[in-house]
Amino acid sequence: MSKPYVILVEDDPEISRLMQMYFLTEGFESIAVDNGAKALSIIKEKTPDLVLLDLMLPGMSGSDVCSELRTFYNGPIIVLTACDDDMSEVSLLKLGADDYITKPVRPHILMARIEAVFRRFTQSSHSTNNSNDELKIGSLSINLKIHRATLNNEELQLSQTEFEMLILLAKNAGSVVSRKECCKLLRGIELGYNDRSIDMRISGLRKKLRDNHPPYKLIHTIRNKGYMIRNE
Repeated sequence: MSKPYVILVEDDPEISRLMQMYFLTEGFESIAVDNGAKALSIIKEKTPDLVLLDLMLPGMSGSDVCSELRTFYNGPIIVLTACDDDMSEVSLLKLGADDYITKPVRPHILMARIEAVFRRFTQSSHSTNNSNDELKIGSLSINLKIHRATLNNEELQLSQTEFEMLILLAKNAGSVVSRKECCKLLRGIELGYNDRSIDMRISGLRKKLRDNHPPYKLIHTIRNKGYMIRNE
């Protein structure tokens, strides 16, 4: 099995050096990039298993990098940020980050988050490999084998997390999926996310589905219970 390949986008050379040393001891391959524009080019070329992205970068900001990444990169993105408040979390979820960690970074916490992301993605792949290849709900089609979703025959540009959330809802079409179940999916442990985090994930997914203005046609909010895709 090949080693996980991580691209670290961080402009502080000492932090980069220490984190790369830590990745090496944990059996990861990694490269560090110190600016956003260069990072975009390298990520597009290398397609890493994970992008670890600092928000405070010279020139192109980490926020802009994250947003641009989601136009072509569907792998996990973990953001490093100095801000730990609801607004920063909401903003990061809107940008397409799969998780975030506040600085200063504690290596064991970072590795636990990375392992949780990889475990969640692996479980998703294993689950889809043992299911029917395709789910169809009206004009929405989800191919589980190749991880591709289309709406009205137009491919949707979904992050891995958005794709997993869509699968969870689609597999339970006609039934309510609780926020607790969504939390467990997103972080890999129960109650790892708060309700607002889940709401923002659903909001982002609705936007990709071009259904982000009420009354919603596809993903419905069931008050005090969760979310449901109606089984058409």
